[in-house]
Amino acid sequence: MDTADDSTMHIVIFPWLAFGHLLPCLELAERLAARGHRVSFVSTPHNLARLPPVHPALARLVDLVALPLPRVDGLPDGAESTSDVPHDRFELHRKAFDGLAAPFAAFLDAACAAADGRRKPDWVVADFIHHWVAAAAQDRARCFCPARLASRPRLLGDSHAEQRQAIGHSMSAAPAFEAQHTTEAFATEGASGPSIISRFVQTLTRSRFVAIRSCPELEPDAFPLLARLYGKPAVPLGLLPPQPDGTRKSTEDDATLRWLDAQPAKSVVYVALGTEAPLRVELLRELAHGLELAGTRFLWALRPPVGTDEASIIPGGFAERTGGRGLVTTRWVPQVSVLAHGAVCAFLTHCGWGSIVEGLQFGHPLIMLPTFGNQGPNARLMEGRQVGVPVPRDDKAGHSTETASLERFAPSWWGRRAGCSDRSEKAAGDRGRQRVP
Repeated sequence: MDTADDSTMHIVIFPWLAFGHLLPCLELAERLAARGHRVSFVSTPHNLARLPPVHPALARLVDLVALPLPRVDGLPDGAESTSDVPHDRFELHRKAFDGLAAPFAAFLDAACAAADGRRKPDWVVADFIHHWVAAAAQDRARCFCPARLASRPRLLGDSHAEQRQAIGHSMSAAPAFEAQHTTEAFATEGASGPSIISRFVQTLTRSRFVAIRSCPELEPDAFPLLARLYGKPAVPLGLLPPQPDGTRKSTEDDATLRWLDAQPAKSVVYVALGTEAPLRVELLRELAHGLELAGTRFLWALRPPVGTDEASIIPGGFAERTGGRGLVTTRWVPQVSVLAHGAVCAFLTHCGWGSIVEGLQFGHPLIMLPTFGNQGPNARLMEGRQVGVPVPRDDKAGHSTETASLERFAPSWWGRRAGCSDRSEKAAGDRGRQRVP
């Protein structure tokens, strides 16, 4: 570690190849650069090209490091982000990602050699499944791991039984279907090798501390327990909310925003269930029926499951029956700009953490339909903070009754949404919403 100037550091950040990780990590990079630190931001060429430009005043301190993603048979050409990959190819995407281990180690060796006179890396930020990044950093720099798996303590294994009991006691129990689906998703090995939880535990073990994309104002009960859970310091990063137009340089010609421009203020429910979680066709069909019967204005960003299209999900005559009050699009949607729009009044979300942060950023109450992974615990946290309400579902089988639920839910929702909006603006606290000047 170079000690030429102890007041500043060189930090390497390598996010997971998903825009829900890339964008907040870029926000973190800019915050660090705003404090005078140099940042090497590592990803693949196509992902870096799709990120918003670094603020001009900070660009000299943020180096974008492109590592080409290795080719893997069966993975579509140019598929570098999870948003480019069908769900049935995710394992191949992780396999290709693991092929970056040697190029990353070579980059870190070159950075540590500091042949160009720049400061050597002091810290490496290794995302949650980057076990080989943490391994490379062990002998070259200090490593820390950003994590959101605090809500899944039972997956850490018997060696963490005491910690799991402590943090688990503070959280409501997961329904049976959610526990089963989570175990299958996180604890099962696949074509890419180690399970997600195995990758996380290896990364955690090799890290000096854990950084959480959250803040004590939002999770006051959980933060005191995190250091016990992980066995090392846990540091809040804040919510790292993205800037509008987060994944495209311009949204001036976006059809969804033009449609919103024509809607009354605070009248549209924005519906988006993420791009990574597997979705059942039956769930999406029920959701379409529910939106039709609820009678509300809506904008639905629909990503049909692999092997299906919009026509196989949306009932015949749906557009005519919704009478122009709804828009369904399967194209890319500038979600942050949509949520910032004055016509939007609520957010029907799958409760991915990034989507929750974006909803809270603009004070929108949440209609919650978790489908996968840690989305269930996220939803229960938001319900406890009274900033959202869940769509009712069968706790044992996980079946949702979106048609009946949304039709019954809509009239009562409007009477409650003002209070939810006020609470959602307060839930994150000022520190959680901080941004780079």
